[in-house]
Amino acid sequence: MHGILPQVETRRRPGSRRPSGWRWALLAALPVAVVVLVAGALLLAPPGSSGGRSAGPSVAVGSLAPPLRGPTLDGGELDLADLRGHVVVVNFWAAWCAPCRQELPVLVAEGRRLHDRGVRLVGVDARDGERQARDLLAEVGGDPASSVVDPDGRLTAAWGVPGLPATVVVDADGRVAARHLGVVSEDWLRAHVEPLLEAG
Repeated sequence: MHGILPQVETRRRPGSRRPSGWRWALLAALPVAVVVLVAGALLLAPPGSSGGRSAGPSVAVGSLAPPLRGPTLDGGELDLADLRGHVVVVNFWAAWCAPCRQELPVLVAEGRRLHDRGVRLVGVDARDGERQARDLLAEVGGDPASSVVDPDGRLTAAWGVPGLPATVVVDADGRVAARHLGVVSEDWLRAHVEPLLEAG
């Protein structure tokens, strides 16, 4: 008869069984699960981890420190250029960052100890709530006038900081003398700041 296609019998290759229903469901759900996991990771990441702004190249030791200017947590303004002639410890931090909270008392104590010798401590409060940041500084005795607010992470990215906390030591000539990613210790600070004071 015309118009009727003959039935063709197909043979499956040995071992090529069609996946059962639950396997089909699993294969279909896999791409969706990947998308959900990636989206969840982005949403749950700390606000300062990336925030959609990529960190630039890390500032090289020996290079001039990038510009750092902005409003401070007390409503004033700070410009790193005004501190030329001083050794400056620049610390990138946030109140939501647990390691930052751990190291902040050490930084505050060392900043006080070395202040009369010309060392200045400058904070960059990255992608943080200002109220939470001020509360934390009050708790540890920090100075809000020395912490620049960086709500969108622009300054942090310009300094090539990939994560928090991070510390950069700038010498009296405005050049990067040392840098450290992670919790900074009293020993590390003294090892990298004291020689600059002795040389000056």
